[in-house]
Amino acid sequence: MTFDVVTYMASVGQQARQAARLLSRADSGLKNRALLAIAEVLLAKSEILTQENAKDLSAGRSNGLDSALLDRLALTSDGVIAMAEGLRQVAALQDPIGEITDMSHRPSGIQVGKMRVPLGVIGIIYESRPNVTADAAALCLKSGNAAILRGGSEAIHSNRAIAVCIAEGLQAVGLPATTVQVIDTTDRAAVGELLRAKEFVDVIIPRGGKNLIERVSRESLVPVIKHLDGICHVYIDDDADEAKALKIALNAKTHRYGVCNAMETLLIAHSRAKELLPKLADLYAEKDVELRGCAASCAIVESMIMATAEDWDTEYLAPVLSIRVVADMEAAMDHIEAHGSHHTDVIVTENYSKARRFLREVDSSSVVVNASSRFADGFEYGLGAEIGISTDKLHARGPVGLEGLTSQKYVVLGDGHIRQ
Repeated sequence: MTFDVVTYMASVGQQARQAARLLSRADSGLKNRALLAIAEVLLAKSEILTQENAKDLSAGRSNGLDSALLDRLALTSDGVIAMAEGLRQVAALQDPIGEITDMSHRPSGIQVGKMRVPLGVIGIIYESRPNVTADAAALCLKSGNAAILRGGSEAIHSNRAIAVCIAEGLQAVGLPATTVQVIDTTDRAAVGELLRAKEFVDVIIPRGGKNLIERVSRESLVPVIKHLDGICHVYIDDDADEAKALKIALNAKTHRYGVCNAMETLLIAHSRAKELLPKLADLYAEKDVELRGCAASCAIVESMIMATAEDWDTEYLAPVLSIRVVADMEAAMDHIEAHGSHHTDVIVTENYSKARRFLREVDSSSVVVNASSRFADGFEYGLGAEIGISTDKLHARGPVGLEGLTSQKYVVLGDGHIRQ
């Protein structure tokens, strides 16, 4: 580690803290104008952005990045338009800051309530996708937080170019460019400094692979909002409607593979397995999904591969699905508790009492009845946008939108009241 990195990161932290104080005074109109101004600059500099992105893509090919990573890294002119539209959509969202709720009169005569306030300074560490730079900046800005953004080294040229656009848009409306700072070094020591910057940073949010999130969780001295795995389950109950079960189980797995809310394990009640598993196997075969099942599943579908103990704890992010036949809902919930990641779990049933019990007892950030796990998403939940999904239990849980990037403080109104 060099002294220069330490000094640089300390300067970034100090400037972010100062900017957060200024931003806390900004009203919704000013923040919205900044978002719209950034969108306009991005569009005006679209050609520059794609040229800088081409440098990252070239370096990525030289460094042996696979096609999936290169696809995530790519920023086209259409991608720039999508980034700008994302900023406009965030500008259109209701501003949570300053909202006062739960106001009540106390016997002493005072009124007590809660006010929604920014967290302060948010550090976000992410990989590959350069559009995250604009998305994260927008959500932090609208929620009144200064942001320190550390993208992956593979996207350094793209992120620097986007950072210039963000700074120009902020300054155009009178906000300091340091409201959103993109770390301008690929030195990995900068991440360590950010994770230790507890005097400047209030929350760290990692977005990326399991290794990144594990490192952040292990090393950070700053509170972290994160999820490690998306081992999501769909349980087909004894009382499931067949058409719903087939449709949901297919969509939850095959709509998209490399996402955290895709189903990784299908659980099916013993009473329905012989009826439904062959039909599901045919549907999955059409999508080239590899099936790995328990002994009972393999006995019903001979083409299925025998699952190992490791399969129940694996987030495949690929066209691979583990399947287990369970005795009943109780056994399904036991499996979810033992092997799930507390992300998103689904029951397909027409039994109201079972649905209510599943909702109450399954300890996940999203619990779903008769719908695909793919709905576990900030946009689908009406949040407008999300910074990620949290499986933690404190502060934010589930998709983290604008409100998840805020806190609350008590406010007390009196008229010369004193405590007797």
